[in-house]
Amino acid sequence: MFSRNKSSAPSSNDAPDPVAAAAEIEKAGGKGRPTPKRKVAEAANKRPLVPSDRKSAAKTARQQQRDARDRQFQAMQTGDERYMPARDKGPVKRYVRDYVDARWNLGEFFLPVALVFIVLTFVFNQNLNMATIIIFVLYGIVLITIIDAFIMWRSLKKRLIAKFGPSAPKGNAMYAVMRAFQLRRARLPKPMHKKHGTFPE
Repeated sequence: MFSRNKSSAPSSNDAPDPVAAAAEIEKAGGKGRPTPKRKVAEAANKRPLVPSDRKSAAKTARQQQRDARDRQFQAMQTGDERYMPARDKGPVKRYVRDYVDARWNLGEFFLPVALVFIVLTFVFNQNLNMATIIIFVLYGIVLITIIDAFIMWRSLKKRLIAKFGPSAPKGNAMYAVMRAFQLRRARLPKPMHKKHGTFPE
């Protein structure tokens, strides 16, 4: 009466087989394939550092560089800042360029005038007095152009501070002066206005 039912006791035959259970788990949610060894996985993930076809890779790289230079040159002609060099990008740089291009700068005439004086020094090489006068006049022109560039920068600096804040002039003095000493037609990026006198607001 109080004895256990023999049929309800678990038999040794009903115990789960660990191998079969593992197989069932793998089929249900596993990968369904054996895990690859570490060496095999590392070999599969390796990529060659040097392309197999170096000649083709070099040709592709040269073409990409050529395309980048062409885009940059076109941007310098049209004013498209997306492809300009980093030194020419930004509203502050654009303002500096527009101000310098709108102004008559003595520096933009310096190069052709200096070439004329160099020719004159060769012509009057035998005339010591004349050659000395030419040299002093050339030095005077250099001094005047430097003073003019200084005046230009003082005015531009005030405008930059008023428009962009106290930190705007930082690093832009040489950028403005170098542009002022270039021939207007040779400046890059190209001036956006063809004539002098159109100052930025």
